[in-house]
Amino acid sequence: MLDTFFIKSLKHPLHLSALLIDKLGVKADWITLFGFTMGMMVLPALYFGDMSLALVLVVINRVMDGLDGAVARIQGPTDLGGYLDITLDFIFYSAVVFGFALMNPLENALAASFLIFSFMGTGSSFLAFAIMAEKRNIERLEYGRKSLYFLGGLAEGAETIAFLILICMLPNYFAVLAYVFGVVCWITTATRIYAGYRTLRDPS
Repeated sequence: MLDTFFIKSLKHPLHLSALLIDKLGVKADWITLFGFTMGMMVLPALYFGDMSLALVLVVINRVMDGLDGAVARIQGPTDLGGYLDITLDFIFYSAVVFGFALMNPLENALAASFLIFSFMGTGSSFLAFAIMAEKRNIERLEYGRKSLYFLGGLAEGAETIAFLILICMLPNYFAVLAYVFGVVCWITTATRIYAGYRTLRDPS
């Protein structure tokens, strides 16, 4: 829901950073893989209850996610880059949630399971529509040059990042926050399915 606003606000600083990174010869895929590696370190951080480290790792991962796209737009986006970006993003999101289940299985496991279940709805409705949108050459210009079509909703990238930061700052409220965000994800899934149906029902 807030992605369009943040993308426009961050476009210029990300572009300036990307120009410098490109001059250093760093490839966009390297940034993607580095960000994912740092992000996955959130699992041991959460398991041992180090919330400060977990928060730093989440922020690093999300910053790298913004930078890799900016660098890719300079160097030229690739199918491999788009594939890695979306695949590793979904793994990272679920890893953070799973980390909270590891940290406190008794209180967090059920809520974490519900939220990962909810992620399946947002992820599948997004990816399935992306395939059909690519087939029909449908574009959302306000998102800029993306490797995959983005179908909007209440729970998009900005809201997910805010949620991940919030649960790292308020770990004792993880279960409540996870249930609330899970419901938001299902609302998003329902609206995406409806929007996808409205868009794709015409066979032309």
